[in-house]
Amino acid sequence: MNTLTKLAMGMIGQIKPLPAVAGGIQCMPLVHPQRTGGIPLMEALNGRHSQREFAPQALDPQTLSNLIWAACGINRIEHQGRTMPSAMNAQEVLLYVAMPQGLYLYVQKTHSLQRVTDKDVRPLTGNQDFVDTAPLDLIYVADHSKMKLIPAARRTAYASTSAGAMAQNVYLYCASAKLATVLRAWFDRVALSEAMGLEPGLQLLLSQTVGARVGSH
Repeated sequence: MNTLTKLAMGMIGQIKPLPAVAGGIQCMPLVHPQRTGGIPLMEALNGRHSQREFAPQALDPQTLSNLIWAACGINRIEHQGRTMPSAMNAQEVLLYVAMPQGLYLYVQKTHSLQRVTDKDVRPLTGNQDFVDTAPLDLIYVADHSKMKLIPAARRTAYASTSAGAMAQNVYLYCASAKLATVLRAWFDRVALSEAMGLEPGLQLLLSQTVGARVGSH
């Protein structure tokens, strides 16, 4: 389905989540992330770019774990500090992972993915055709209930800044691991919110597709 067709179908409410594939589990523990290795930072910055073609195969367990941890995992156990900044340590940005097996929420303390719905919401994470078949789409959601010490007028800006930092972490990891990724703000927020079952106070910010580069082995 091309972008124009998808936009037209979306306007009449015909883009729907799909049933999850068989084999999804309620709680998906992630293997321990590799916190060393990779290419030097300056090389990763030099290689950071958006790509819009993705091989359909799933990421292997180690790569998936590394990717999720790079986005917003705990890197300082004693303080529960994370790999991304957060104003007043609100930690308000939730990371959802949309895969064929369903939609999962990342739980930092246990470094695991908790399934929140058995729907495949990937088609709703963007208006481009590649989101339907790429192995996963990351969805950044602001939880305003965690931002009570921040003035209401500033919460979206603060949360968007944190989400941007998370997305850049993903970009740099993908550059190092030779993965493809692209960040998007162009999607139907109402339809995706409904498909995800988001409650009031949870605000969709960004989505980001990740997968193996086409032709990679």
